[in-house]
Amino acid sequence: MAEFDTDLFVIGGGSGGVRAARIAAGYGARVMIAEEYRMGGTCVIRGCVPKKLLVYASHFHQEFEDAVGFGWTVPQPTFDWATLIANKDKEIARLEAAYTTNVEKSGAKVLKTRAVLEDAHTLRLASGEAVRSKYVLIATGGAPNHGEAIPGIEHVISSNEAFHLPQLPRRIVIQGGGYIALEFACIFAGFGSDVTVIYRGDNILRGFDEDVRTHVRSEMEKAGITILTGCTVARVDKHAHDFTTHLSNGSSIASDKVMFAIGRHPNIRGLGLEKAGVALDAKNGGIAVDGFSKTSADNIYAVGDVTHRINLTPVAIREGHAFADTVFGKREVRVDHADIPTAVFSQPEVGTVGLTEAQACERFATVDIYKATFRPMKATMSGRDTRMLMKLVVDGATDRVVGCHIVGDGAAEMVQVLGIAVKMKATKADFDATMALHPTAAEELVTMRNPIARHVRAAAE
Repeated sequence: MAEFDTDLFVIGGGSGGVRAARIAAGYGARVMIAEEYRMGGTCVIRGCVPKKLLVYASHFHQEFEDAVGFGWTVPQPTFDWATLIANKDKEIARLEAAYTTNVEKSGAKVLKTRAVLEDAHTLRLASGEAVRSKYVLIATGGAPNHGEAIPGIEHVISSNEAFHLPQLPRRIVIQGGGYIALEFACIFAGFGSDVTVIYRGDNILRGFDEDVRTHVRSEMEKAGITILTGCTVARVDKHAHDFTTHLSNGSSIASDKVMFAIGRHPNIRGLGLEKAGVALDAKNGGIAVDGFSKTSADNIYAVGDVTHRINLTPVAIREGHAFADTVFGKREVRVDHADIPTAVFSQPEVGTVGLTEAQACERFATVDIYKATFRPMKATMSGRDTRMLMKLVVDGATDRVVGCHIVGDGAAEMVQVLGIAVKMKATKADFDATMALHPTAAEELVTMRNPIARHVRAAAE
């Protein structure tokens, strides 16, 4: 009798787990992958993909308004939330089926069940069946975190429920100041909802460049979104179909829905980690791993949001691929987590890669800042009151561009390409030597000649 039933057992059918399963199977490994909910994970089922579809939908109101300045006469448009959600659900179902099919085509076996660890090699399925595996990969992702319990927390929804609301809320209160909170704030505002954002800090988008934070807030407030900082939700009262949200500053807000988007925590509850000898990271609460995604148990690895390192889908995919290459491809591959491009699909959109101005000043003795804010060409005819921001952060000693930050239409698309330049250690001289493509907003990236600020660190005495 064989010691193991399979070479690799993957817990979690999201982006990282699926990539690892497919690559490992391609190396000839016997692979099983268990998913208790739906194949595709957070990104495909209730994250990046459905969110981006809703972002697209919410942009159309601007397009209809802007069209008038270009000579179009558009009849008063109407919007149907139920149609959007039904079409979104259809697309997500298609993607889920594609994920399942692609895994099965690779030779891996898909198990639609929950699996928990009984020891370092034994997995117990919901059916009661036990599976012995030589290696285990934990890729269970993350889940919304509502923070400390407050009175009325049972009335609060997360982004999970926001994708399946039966009606579009006329008024919604959203607590949070990060990616998810701002993206949903702009989505609902785009559909005409009255939106109030509550954030405990002094400004939204903590961790982003200060100019980006200020610019996004200004543009969102121009669009009619109320942003209240320096306070939190203290209590939520329900009155028939409405809610009253009481804030820590003593004020209150009436709404049809209250949503919390204050962060996500690693999805590790009930997985049996302690039985398998898998330790957690004391700082972030995720599964502790080394540079090759190995846990404290020699045969168990973890990738993606469950490690709480950098919670982005492409990172999970890269980590899953590197794990399979290392363990089953017999070639060590370590993921480089530096200079990862990222975007916030707020309105306006944010794209960023590399260091913020503050981070660069901590790291380098001399830092040059190049920045442009301008009215995009389209707005000159549409009449829309909006401005774009483009910013380059440069190491003054080497001339290397160490950070790029864009706020405005197409920011994410531009930053994906800029990410290549930053990864290749392009200099400001390289940017300057690149011919501008006119007329585009992106030409500002290669036409900013004079720094608007230079930071020089004082020499230690």
